[in-house]
Amino acid sequence: MQTRTVFPLLSFVVVFGCSSSPPAGSGGNGTGGEGGMGGGSTSSGQAGMGGAGGAGGGVSSSSSSSGSASSSSGGQMAGGFADFVSSAMWETMFPNRNALYTYDAIAAAANAFPNFAKEGTTDDRKREVAAFLANISHETTGGWPAAPGGPESWGLYFTQEVGCEMGGCTGYCDPNNAMYPCAPGKTYHGRGPIQLSWNYNYGFAGDALGLPLLTNPDLVTSDGVVAFKTGVWFWTTPQAPKPSCHDVMAGKWTPSGADMAAGRVPGFGMTINIINGGLECSQPTNAKVEDRVKFYQRYAQILNVDPGPNLYCDQMAHY
Repeated sequence: MQTRTVFPLLSFVVVFGCSSSPPAGSGGNGTGGEGGMGGGSTSSGQAGMGGAGGAGGGVSSSSSSSGSASSSSGGQMAGGFADFVSSAMWETMFPNRNALYTYDAIAAAANAFPNFAKEGTTDDRKREVAAFLANISHETTGGWPAAPGGPESWGLYFTQEVGCEMGGCTGYCDPNNAMYPCAPGKTYHGRGPIQLSWNYNYGFAGDALGLPLLTNPDLVTSDGVVAFKTGVWFWTTPQAPKPSCHDVMAGKWTPSGADMAAGRVPGFGMTINIINGGLECSQPTNAKVEDRVKFYQRYAQILNVDPGPNLYCDQMAHY
């Protein structure tokens, strides 16, 4: 792992899993997820991301976040995400989603962040929605090449790391982290749409969102609003020297001279670099990147927006 300074490093690893699984004989895990949000692998979680600052709009408890979900139905939430994605469109996008990932949950979570899908031109906002959904779809995909409806119809299938449902994955605990010590009997394996992993990341995200994620990490798999809030929080939080994915897709990020020299330019490919550049960028395009791009193109088409330039990151130096 990288050295942690003021804030613990974010290390999101993608992992396959929830208690359910793809149909027998499907090949199961598809192409999504080996890298995870910020690098690492399903076994080690290495190559994490630096984190700084938290996103606003958190709630004080799981029950209050669940209340947000139940009080916001269909297209009633004004602004941002709900401007572009209706409940019917959500079902079209995610026909095989896990029951945790409801439309009301994503709408409530998105609405809690003042900038998410609310900045830039209409096309910028649509592209941000498509990019966010593409990346979390890749991280949670249950698709495989011959999947019914195509592999891109199987996003948001998994909620946590396969094999970890019964508390057997104890390796994601850094016992030396005094700021966010592991709670007795709790595990910190990958959970939710960004596959939040490690005790220090649960603690850091929980502080930012006002949620007890360190002591109750299962909130990420039992409360859909909480699950999506961890994803939007990650998406909208800059991690110096990296910009936030939000700023990139909203047209708010201007590459520095060093970024330009490294081939880092605005576009969907830059979100891949932010999320998992160490394993997916600065190299010939691999299956993980292709999977992300295919998801992005699908959602851009559904949202009726041109996907824009620079979809890939093979010519970008990773951070």
